[in-house]
Amino acid sequence: MAVVPDSWEWLTDGANWTGADGVLQRLGEHLALTFVSLAIACAVALPVAVVLGHLGKGGALAVNLSNVGRAVPTFAVLVLLIIALGSASHWPTILALVLFAVPPLLTNTYVGMRQIDRDAVEAARGMGMTGGQMLRRIELPLALPFVMSGVRSAAVQVVATATLAALPGEGGLGRIITAGYAQYDTAKVVAGAILVTWLALLVEGVFLLLQRLVSPTRKSRPARRPARSTHQMEFT
Repeated sequence: MAVVPDSWEWLTDGANWTGADGVLQRLGEHLALTFVSLAIACAVALPVAVVLGHLGKGGALAVNLSNVGRAVPTFAVLVLLIIALGSASHWPTILALVLFAVPPLLTNTYVGMRQIDRDAVEAARGMGMTGGQMLRRIELPLALPFVMSGVRSAAVQVVATATLAALPGEGGLGRIITAGYAQYDTAKVVAGAILVTWLALLVEGVFLLLQRLVSPTRKSRPARRPARSTHQMEFT
């Protein structure tokens, strides 16, 4: 297959990485869309999920409603938002990505809050902690791995879905793919798809590392016990 070597040649050509339509420019646009959309989704979903998980009320309804969004195609939402808001700004794309990122954030955070060891919560309550103190000192630290898992899932999905931003003319790595289609350049299309895949895998790895770092079960390696000397062994 000539597509693979041709795509590799396109990726290794420095001329394709610079300029207004270069990879670096498109990568910056892609990361900007991802960061803004993920930040807004976190600001909306995480507080709601934390409060509902802390109270233990209304969470199932919120999670089920958020999961309805997964059944709606993101491209369909994007088209509707462009019709409603116009294509002159980035907001239709950002709002579509936010709606796509909310379900995993809301679901994982709520589940994490509800799966906390209730004995630890009751012990904290018995020590006289207020609801806010229990939330900050007990519940949030224990639920943090679940929260990070939701953020990781949402980030990877947003990175992959942000490729659709190129269809209404927005920036991002998807513009490389659409340009390849317009130019009947299969190697360029494949190269754009490879770049999106690499970025998604990189984001997955970074957030997976962060998730492990914040895990409360992560322990340092136990100190090695000193070897017993021959003299000690003889008189044991």
